[in-house]
Amino acid sequence: MEPRLLSDNATDFINDEKLHHLIHNTKEDKLRTREIVQKSMNKEALTLEETAALLAITSPEGVEELFESAKNLKKAIYGNRIVLFAPLYIGNHCINNCSYCGFRKSMRTTVRRTLNDDELIAEVSQLEREGHKRLILVYGEHHHYSPEFIAHTVRVCYGVKGEHGGEIRRVNINAAPFTTEGFRTIKEAGIGTFQVFQETYHKESYSKFHPIYTIKGDYMWRLNCMNRAFEGGCDDMGLGALFGLYDWRFEVLGLVSHSLYLQQTYGVGPHTLSFPRIKPAHGLNIDLKYQVSDEQFKRLVAILRLAVPYTGLIMTARESPEIRDDVIEFGVSQIDAGTRLEIGSYQEPRGGEQQLNREQFKIGDSRELDEVIGWLLSREFIPSFCTSCYRLGRTGVHFMEYAIPGFIGKFCTPNALLTLAEYLEDYASPETKKTGYTLIDKELSAFPEGDFKTKIAHKIALVKSGQRDLLY
Repeated sequence: MEPRLLSDNATDFINDEKLHHLIHNTKEDKLRTREIVQKSMNKEALTLEETAALLAITSPEGVEELFESAKNLKKAIYGNRIVLFAPLYIGNHCINNCSYCGFRKSMRTTVRRTLNDDELIAEVSQLEREGHKRLILVYGEHHHYSPEFIAHTVRVCYGVKGEHGGEIRRVNINAAPFTTEGFRTIKEAGIGTFQVFQETYHKESYSKFHPIYTIKGDYMWRLNCMNRAFEGGCDDMGLGALFGLYDWRFEVLGLVSHSLYLQQTYGVGPHTLSFPRIKPAHGLNIDLKYQVSDEQFKRLVAILRLAVPYTGLIMTARESPEIRDDVIEFGVSQIDAGTRLEIGSYQEPRGGEQQLNREQFKIGDSRELDEVIGWLLSREFIPSFCTSCYRLGRTGVHFMEYAIPGFIGKFCTPNALLTLAEYLEDYASPETKKTGYTLIDKELSAFPEGDFKTKIAHKIALVKSGQRDLLY
């Protein structure tokens, strides 16, 4: 019997033939590349053809120019801030059987668990004690994790208040695609970004890794997820692909295709793009002939930054500290820190090997939050826990009005400094606190004299005196 598809009347905006043609027939052209980069520097999103021209760059000098251009664009739009968050796994029951995932249904040795309210409150409390303000809640695809259940867990997270004014100010979601009504229910709980990864945009590879008898086997249901999310009132979307399932160049063009489609259809492009590489997982035993090298990874980050200038780029703790250090300056704007993947594990002592039968995949960066902040400060990045745009209504179309012209940095840098000062006062180690205030003083000195600088300095002084959550 043929499986029932959920995706009737879905829109297919991924043209496999066109994307393959662009990959295999676009040649490196230095003059054209420089014209394309100039368009990016003007904060304009690139076309598929223009993105393909960047993918065609192979010469050493061309690649170096690519990296330098991405670095300059990131600085122009986002300044030197890096937004920090923590993933919090709520439950790992799943009805899907994705062959690369440690949580797949057929893995009988995976330890299954779902946090109850008391356990969730304990986890959030521990994250607040470490200094976190932003979470992304992660759920398997299972009837237990309904829109009503997700909305409930979001409200629980927002309700947990800790010492020193500790609180979660933005809860993002990584979960299964839902119906329009389901998205409306989740949105009403006050979520930030709703994140769904297509995994791979290549249809043949998608079918290979996602059995057709599962809900996730319906490519078009997943591809049109964000359409239903918009119709349900969500206006902050996170897209992503799992790099290593197919040709990385195709996935880059898939992400750009999806971004352009959303921008053209709804007037709002994705709030974030994620580009995790596939990592070892419990029971993983499949042929991965498209694994992405470190050099290719570096290139794809730079290309995505230039192709979709207004969109935040998320680099996860799947990557090692060394890779994150090497790649972060070429366009990354968000990272997770202090990451734990085992359900309920934030309250446990750190250290030791991961137990992959309890986790979705192997992480590469297991440093604690304070260590990550110290590393960012040593690179003169501003660690940011800012949530002001979301909480002041600068989302969706309003966010794009600020972000696409590149004006968002005028809001982000002051708020990044204020949230950094909060962390330094309440949670930082003595060394991190000293280094952090050195950077804050340096950033303040770079502002021109006037009311703007005076107001920021005054609010930082208020944070030092005990006031919290001062939005700019």
